[in-house]
Amino acid sequence: MNNQKTKDLVLVVDDSPDSLGMINDALDCAGLTVLVALEGRQAISITNSITPDIILMDAIMPGMDGFETCRLLKAQPHLAHIPIIFMTGLSDTQSIVKSFDAGSVDYIQKPVNCTELIARMRVHLNNSRLTQSARLALDSAGQFLLTTSKQGKFKWATPQAHHLFTSAGLSEDWLKDHLTDYLQPLFSQSFNKEKGITITDGTKPMEIKYISENDNDEYLLRLIDLERPSEQQTLQDAFELTLRESEVLVWLARGKSNSEIALILDISPRTINTHLVQIFRKLSVENRTSAAIQALKKLEQAFSVA
Repeated sequence: MNNQKTKDLVLVVDDSPDSLGMINDALDCAGLTVLVALEGRQAISITNSITPDIILMDAIMPGMDGFETCRLLKAQPHLAHIPIIFMTGLSDTQSIVKSFDAGSVDYIQKPVNCTELIARMRVHLNNSRLTQSARLALDSAGQFLLTTSKQGKFKWATPQAHHLFTSAGLSEDWLKDHLTDYLQPLFSQSFNKEKGITITDGTKPMEIKYISENDNDEYLLRLIDLERPSEQQTLQDAFELTLRESEVLVWLARGKSNSEIALILDISPRTINTHLVQIFRKLSVENRTSAAIQALKKLEQAFSVA
């Protein structure tokens, strides 16, 4: 951390002067800038004007406890990606589960071992940066994407996806209260993840499709406006492809191999090769990578929101 041009900013929320003093000294020696809040409401007030890189949270405090403070902080969009680590003397399973349910990423028992704390902070700060970089890249690419927990709880969406939800009359409250119900089939082992889930609550029909899941127990999903031309139709019209050629090109652009595309479309790998020859000719390219790039550019142009 010491070699970074800008010091990481840590907000420590704790009502114990002894604990604050020890943690402040350790973090200062590690090259971090420390802000202190003595209780939950003060922490919320600080984050209204300053966004820390990471938050250390005591669980038991007078007035608003750490669990409620964590929930309120995580409800603020500019803090949704900020890692929160709980520090507490509580060691029962119920308290540990409660801290994760509130939105924390880690849990360390008091008395705090500062060496262990800083090591965990390094990991979570790095993960946070990687996640934020990926989200910024997705935002700039104009993708209609969202993430949920593996239980279907809404976590994040690109500006384009938010715009599409809003245009369909679906609010932030709807995302929090009703999206989970629609996504329940997705969490069944028997569900075919190549199928979409249709959302009918809004003023226009939309579809959500599974893309992937990551090590942070998040599902990455794609939101599709069913009133717009499909990806297949868009590529078919743009490059004068047959319907089957456009289907192959869509899956090629998503990074699927020939054998995977063959399974998805229920045709032979040899037939896939035949289609690719025609696709390369019509797109005036020589390989899969060039074809995928052209397809992605065309889809970005067609589905981005001005």
